[in-house]
Amino acid sequence: MASIKLTKNELKVQKDALKMYRRYLPTLTLKKQQLQVEIYAIRSKAAAVRKEREVLEKGFDDWIAVFSEQNAFPDHVVTVSNIRKGEGNIAGVTIPTFEGADFTRGDYDLYETPLWVDIAAYHMEKALSLDLEAEVLEEQVRLLEAELHATSQRVNLFEKVKIPETEENIRKISIYLADQQVNAVVRSKIAKRKIAARSSSSSEGQVVSL
Repeated sequence: MASIKLTKNELKVQKDALKMYRRYLPTLTLKKQQLQVEIYAIRSKAAAVRKEREVLEKGFDDWIAVFSEQNAFPDHVVTVSNIRKGEGNIAGVTIPTFEGADFTRGDYDLYETPLWVDIAAYHMEKALSLDLEAEVLEEQVRLLEAELHATSQRVNLFEKVKIPETEENIRKISIYLADQQVNAVVRSKIAKRKIAARSSSSSEGQVVSL
C-alpha cells in the first residue's frame, strides 16, 4: 500500500475516490453478468449450428450411398467466393456477425455428370455455410471472453483492493486528524491556563508593591 498524506485535502481525495469506485462497481458487475449470459447463449447457438451440420452431413452421406456413385462427384465442385459479415455490439464489445456466404460452382459436364450432383452441391453449400457460421460464433465467444476476463479483473480490483484500501486510508486519515484536533484543544487549554496563571501572578505582584 502506498503511503498517503494525513491531511484534509488527502481525506477529500480518498472520499471522492471511494465514491467513484462504489458508483462504477455495480455497472461493472452488471456488465460481467451480461457478458456471461451472452457467452452462454452464443455457445448454445454454436452447438446447435454444429449439431445441424452433423445431421446434414449424416443425411447427405446416407443419401449419396443410395446412388453408389461416390466417384462421380467432381472435385472442387463448390468453393467459397465470399463471406459476408456484419458488426454487432454486446456490452460495448464489437463482434462480427455472419450474414451469409457466396459460393462458386466448379465446371463440370452437365451431360456426363449425374443429376444428383447439383443437389449434392447445394447440400455442400449448406454445410459450408454452417461451418462458416460456427466459426463466426466462436470468434464472438473469443472476443466476449477476453472482455469478460478484463471486466472480472476490474470487479475484483474494486471489490478486493481499491475499496478496502481506500476505506482504510480514510480511517487512518480520520483518526489522525481527530487526534490532531484533540491535541490542538488540549494545547489551547494548557496555553490558556498558563496565560491565566501569569495574569494572576502579575496581579498579586502589583498588590504587594502597593
